[in-house]
Amino acid sequence: MSAWIEMISDENASSELKEILNLARTPHGTVDNVMRIHSLRPNTMKGHVTLYRAALHDEVNTIPMWFQETISSYVSMLNNCDYSLANHWKNAVHLMGSEQDANKIEEALKAQNPENAFEGEQLAMLKYAGKLTLDPGNMIEKDVEKLRNEGIDDGKILELNQIVGYFNYVNRLLNGLGVKTTGDTVGFYKD
Repeated sequence: MSAWIEMISDENASSELKEILNLARTPHGTVDNVMRIHSLRPNTMKGHVTLYRAALHDEVNTIPMWFQETISSYVSMLNNCDYSLANHWKNAVHLMGSEQDANKIEEALKAQNPENAFEGEQLAMLKYAGKLTLDPGNMIEKDVEKLRNEGIDDGKILELNQIVGYFNYVNRLLNGLGVKTTGDTVGFYKD
C-alpha cells in the first residue's frame, strides 16, 4: 500500500480526475503519489500542482535550482519526511553535479549544522528555513533583516519563504497520510 487512504488509479478515474491527473504528470509521464493522494478531491490536486510549480519550478525564480532543491531537502530532513527527501535530495545531487560536494552538504544538513557546508547568503537562507520550519511562532522581522544584510532582495526572500512554506505543507500532507514512494519514479530529472 502506498498510503493510508485510497488513491484512485488512472483506469478508475472520472473524466474530471483524468484531466487533473494529466496536469500533474511528471516529465516521466507518471503521476507521483504526492499528487495522486489528492485523487478523492481533485481540486486539491489542482491547487497543489499549481503551488508546487510556482514555488519550485517557476522560470522567474532567482534562487539557483540546485539550491532550491537543497532548501527543500533541508526542510524535509527537519520534518522527517522521507518521501520528499528521497525525491528532492536526488534532484539536488543531480543538479550539483558533484558527489563530493553533495556528501559534504548532506552530512552538514543532517547534523543541522549548515554552517559546515555553507556561508553568506546560502547559510542565511538555510538558517531562515530551519527556524521557519522548527519554530514558526517565533519568527520576527529581524529574521528577514538578517537575509537583507546578506544582500538578499525581497523577491528572493519571498521565493525562499514560499519554498519553505510549501515543503512544510507537503511534508505534513505526506507524513499525515502515510504516503510512500512505492510505484513512483523518484526524482524529477530523467537519468
